[in-house]
Amino acid sequence: METPLIIKSFNSESDYLAVKSLKDVKYVLWNETVKIWKIALPVALSLLFQNLNNSSTSIYAGHLGDIELSSFSVYQSLGVINSIYFSMLYGMSNALATLCGQAYGAGQFRNAGIYLQRSWIVLLTTCILLLPIQLYATPILKFFGQEKEIADLAGKYAILVIPYMFSYAINLPLMKFLQAQSKVNVIMYISVVTLLIQNGLLYIFINVFDFGIIGLAMASNISGWIFSVALVIYAIGWCKEGWNGLSLKAFKELWEFTKLSLGSSVMICLEQWYSACIMLLAGHLDNPVIAVGSFSICLNIQGWNLMLLLGVSSAVSVRVSNTLGMSHPRAAKYSFLVTMFQSLLLGIIFMTVIFLSKQEFPMIFTKSEDMIHAASELAYLLGITMILNSVAQTISGVVIGCGWQVMVGYINLACYYIVGLPIGIFLGFNQHLGVKGLWGGTMCGSVLQILVLAVIIYKTNWTKEVEQTADRMRTWSTNK
Repeated sequence: METPLIIKSFNSESDYLAVKSLKDVKYVLWNETVKIWKIALPVALSLLFQNLNNSSTSIYAGHLGDIELSSFSVYQSLGVINSIYFSMLYGMSNALATLCGQAYGAGQFRNAGIYLQRSWIVLLTTCILLLPIQLYATPILKFFGQEKEIADLAGKYAILVIPYMFSYAINLPLMKFLQAQSKVNVIMYISVVTLLIQNGLLYIFINVFDFGIIGLAMASNISGWIFSVALVIYAIGWCKEGWNGLSLKAFKELWEFTKLSLGSSVMICLEQWYSACIMLLAGHLDNPVIAVGSFSICLNIQGWNLMLLLGVSSAVSVRVSNTLGMSHPRAAKYSFLVTMFQSLLLGIIFMTVIFLSKQEFPMIFTKSEDMIHAASELAYLLGITMILNSVAQTISGVVIGCGWQVMVGYINLACYYIVGLPIGIFLGFNQHLGVKGLWGGTMCGSVLQILVLAVIIYKTNWTKEVEQTADRMRTWSTNK
């Protein structure tokens, strides 16, 4: 190759020249792989450990009984009540991911701490507004047709874990704040410690003291706040570049920041509430305890895979937002292409594992033969979903890195609710395919969403994205 692959610039990192040979491809592939996985692996492991907190609680709930497992599933993981508030809070924190990532790329380090404090204010206020959903979870679930015994127990659990909901308002923005700086190892270490504490508490509360579902809630509350406080201590003590103490500037332009956060939450909420709708509809099928429980088992397994994919998604989000902030359009584009290739390989591997272990993985969650059989019958849909998730999560990372969340929210509304959900209802109820039909409908919506977003990304002018990023940084500068 006659000329260097990297263009020199005033930034600590430089943009790529156009790829014109196999040697260029190998260079970009290796360079971007290293950059992506330095972020993706620690983030994926930390998210996996955090998801294992929920999964371990689900395992303890399953061994308490089928009713406890179904009730917990309706509330937790990708269920119903938890899905409402977690989706909103997680989605709103993605505004911080876009702003902090692009700010760090542009060298505007001081702005990030102000953005973090604004996000705390907005998310804590949102938690207060969402309290009625927790307090009245039982009548809400009954209104949507959940079986009385499941709704009563899920509603009791919802009240008990209110402190856990508020912990999300602190730790979700902190994770985005640290990820934007590529300070991801500390999140992983704290997640490991929290997981160990969570499982220790579960064993004591359930096996020793026999607290039942109250013990599940106590363990979640304590571990959630240990995680949040540890992240706060690290951010204040070791993030001198981005944290400059509490500031009254956090209260300036708060309404504009709230609107930006709400717009960012639309994309995530529509995705997550889609799964909640399927869970609710599953409660109307014949034998709802088995239908909801078997679907929940598959969603838990999918959740473990999803944590790795979310790590990849977070990494490409950080990489794209940083490179756009640095005014490096080719680096943003190549980062997406490399990540997409590797995500597809991961999806194929996970799908193969599920196909080979379809009779064994349900035993992790339950001893019920009926539940094991029902979950194993869903294995093929679960495997195919893992492929779709591999593509969708990489695209989501690009969306967050570029700040396209509002546009994608409209796309999700059309693909999931206008196309996917009606197909799922038709297959599940009219064609009597049950959970398989409901899940098949969600997959139709996912395929359509992926195709639409793939076309948008293919046609993206990355130089124009750099210009829009510069405009965004001027608009949201805290030095005005």
